[in-house]
Amino acid sequence: MSRIFITGSTDGLGLAAARTLISQGHDVVLHARSRERAAAIADTSATALGLVIGDLASAAETRSIAEQVNAIGRMDAVIHNAGIYLERSRGETPEGHAKTLAVNLLAPYLLTAWITRPDRLIYLTSGMHRSGASSLDDIDWKRRPWNASQAYSESKLHIATLSAALARHWPDVFSNAVDPGWVPTKMGGAGAPDDLEMGHLTQTWLATSDEDAAKVSGGYWYHRQRREAAAEVGDVGFQDALLERLEDLTGVRLIAERQ
Repeated sequence: MSRIFITGSTDGLGLAAARTLISQGHDVVLHARSRERAAAIADTSATALGLVIGDLASAAETRSIAEQVNAIGRMDAVIHNAGIYLERSRGETPEGHAKTLAVNLLAPYLLTAWITRPDRLIYLTSGMHRSGASSLDDIDWKRRPWNASQAYSESKLHIATLSAALARHWPDVFSNAVDPGWVPTKMGGAGAPDDLEMGHLTQTWLATSDEDAAKVSGGYWYHRQRREAAAEVGDVGFQDALLERLEDLTGVRLIAERQ
């Protein structure tokens, strides 16, 4: 059985993935943004290995989340599930970043740097990543007029690219990106057309399966099928430029020596 940490596991796809993995006998560490959010899943957390609390919009709280996870022990897999969708304004985190950027990209980048390296990494992206801009010049939205949909699309392009970069730089880790589809969660809305169950079963399968098909790296997945991602995702130059940009924004270097 595996030990898996899932960010954003108090509702939606994260909670569904956690419940599925727990029912299969795996040890799951849950994550809640606040104690109030944690209280809402008391029934699930009672059967989990652990529960960590912290707001991914804050780099300091993200560091605390990583420390809480490391105190529990090394994970076999981490599912970077947490995300936010259409923010009405840029917002500003304690570090001055756009909230969409901070939660959807900077937080998983920092957690990847700070959590003891697992065997498998899964990052949730979106089909909307194909609408993301290839320019990395203003990913923090300090000069452009705020566009919530574009900011979300860019964050999902960048997280898929980060996953692909890690697959290249860390050959000892299975790193994959998953598009769960447009599913009827709080984020997706009740009218979303995709299958909620298939929306979370890809990441649980990649996190734990011993099937050869799941023990791969660098994939972009949709409903347990590999798909073609946007060209930027597989572009080595774009991958390394993104890593440099994220290092500049966070002050944290993820890849010690780039190939």
